[in-house]
Amino acid sequence: MTRESYLREKILEHGTVKEFAEKIDMPYTTLLSILKNVGGASINNVIKICSGLGISADMLAEIGDEMTIPEKKDGYYTDPEAAEFAEYLRTRPGARMLFSAAKDITKEEMEETVKYIEFLKSKHK
Repeated sequence: MTRESYLREKILEHGTVKEFAEKIDMPYTTLLSILKNVGGASINNVIKICSGLGISADMLAEIGDEMTIPEKKDGYYTDPEAAEFAEYLRTRPGARMLFSAAKDITKEEMEETVKYIEFLKSKHK
């Protein structure tokens, strides 16, 4: 995916190109020109577009002519075993708890966390 096609796709998530140009206070024709050649745009205009899209210019710079944007994964957990165990904890009667974890936590780390919480709870009985 090119930078230009990526930006166009993100802009269209917000409405039309013309609406987005108005939103970021940029002339429509300038935005159209940038969407044909991001590399020829001023850094100020690139930053204005990125800011309007909620992305960083650094992130945009990492997109190359042949680079693909990673697809969004469904669900919170990237590890299927961790997702399964989290669902088990969520639905287990009597064991529901506030459970916040990083997206890359493993099932084993979750199990260790549960054991630690149970240990802490046993100290207060």
